[in-house]
Amino acid sequence: QVQLVESGGGLVQPGGSLRLSCAASGTFFSINGMGWYRQAPGKQRERVAGVSAGGSTYYADSVKDRFTISRDNAKNAVYLQMNSLKPEDTAVYYCNAKFRLRGPDSYEVNYWGQGTQVTVST
Repeated sequence: QVQLVESGGGLVQPGGSLRLSCAASGTFFSINGMGWYRQAPGKQRERVAGVSAGGSTYYADSVKDRFTISRDNAKNAVYLQMNSLKPEDTAVYYCNAKFRLRGPDSYEVNYWGQGTQVTVST
């Protein structure tokens, strides 16, 4: 069974920084894209940042130049460094990853982490 386990959320003041981590465990052949999404109360889940297996990155306009996504393929992990945090960044942040479970030609399966709360407030 594949699992994504997140850590690193918490309460931070505006202008502060947090680093989220997400590690994959279980049995799988490979991981394709990895990324972070967030969902604020009363809003839809939105994509924040993504990184492909080859290292190409994506950022939502609202976090460009403030957030940095990275991955460590040896550790099956993805990270989100969040700087200059704003109150509007407050949300539950979810790790997402797309796995090939059985081999290079197997179907891609999407998994989610359990979510970690990030609160930006004085």
